[in-house]
This record gives sequence, structure tokens and C-alpha cells, in this order.
Amino acid sequence: MEIPGRLFAAFALSLAAGVVAAQGHSPQGHSPYAGQHARQLKALSDDEVRQLLEGAGMGYARAAELNGYPGPMHVLELADKLGLSAQQREETRRLMESHKAEARTLGAKRVDAERRLEALFHRKGLDPAELEHAVKAAAASEAEYRLSHLETHRRMRALLTDEQVGRYAELRGYLAPVSPTIYK
Repeated sequence: MEIPGRLFAAFALSLAAGVVAAQGHSPQGHSPYAGQHARQLKALSDDEVRQLLEGAGMGYARAAELNGYPGPMHVLELADKLGLSAQQREETRRLMESHKAEARTLGAKRVDAERRLEALFHRKGLDPAELEHAVKAAAASEAEYRLSHLETHRRMRALLTDEQVGRYAELRGYLAPVSPTIYK
């Protein structure tokens, strides 16, 4: 069956518009970045800045969390169900407070590094060496932030028994009830 030219052209245009829209772009050329130019800090959303300054996890410790290294905040939330001893509760609380203070400092450092990087683009004649230095500084600050979160999970694991770690994974919905030796 042959499709008339106009009908085929309309169908093809409609299909192309659907593909473009599905990719987050409209036929008028709007970018998925549209509206972000008005942000105070272009590279980070206001929510990301807030989370960094608060020392929030932001998924940076997911590799630890999902592989048997719980985070102290969630351990404290589940303390009764995990059967934490008074000593475990106190050590977990201290770990969390220490980590939060460090993460807030590192988060502020990360936000500042992104501001310095962005500031380079506010002036004419961007120097390649300056750009490289600023990008590496921003990347290093992100790595420090992530390492702080991962290291805290590593330290938290040492405060728990294998049974508590298995129960934690079960309570968080990571796996069905299993032998605690899965996370040894």
C-alpha cells in the first residue's frame, strides 16, 4: 500500500517531533538547561547547594550502602530494630556528628570551588591553565566529599555485628532475610 506524499510527510514530521520531545528538546530548540541560566550557581541547583552545605549524602555513599556498609544516620533511625547496645548507639552518634561537621566543611569547599570555576567564565579571555586548575580543584573537592561519606560508612560497619548488618539490609529493603554472613 502506497502512502500519499502529504500524509507521509505529516507522519514523518510528527514522528520526528515526538523523538525530539522525548529527548528533552522541543522543535524550537529549547535546551534541557532552559531556565538554569537564572540560577545563582549554574553548575549546581539550589537544592544541591543546600544539601552540600548541610553535608547530606546525596547518593555519594551508595557503593558502600548497597554493599553492606550502613550509614550512621540510618543505623540510628533503626537502632531499636537492630538491637544496638548503649555503647553502639553512643559511638554511632559520635561518628555521625563528626562526619556531619566534616561533610559540611567539605560541602562548602565544593560549592566554593564551583563558584570559582564559574567565575572564570564571567570574564573575557579565559586562560586554559586557569581553567584546568579550577576544574581539577572542583573535581578534587567532590572526591573529598564522596570519600568522607564512604569512609564514614566503612567506619560504621566496624561498629556493628554481622547480624546487625544483615538485619539493616533487610530493614532498608536491600534484600530478603538472609544469613548475616553475606556481608562478612
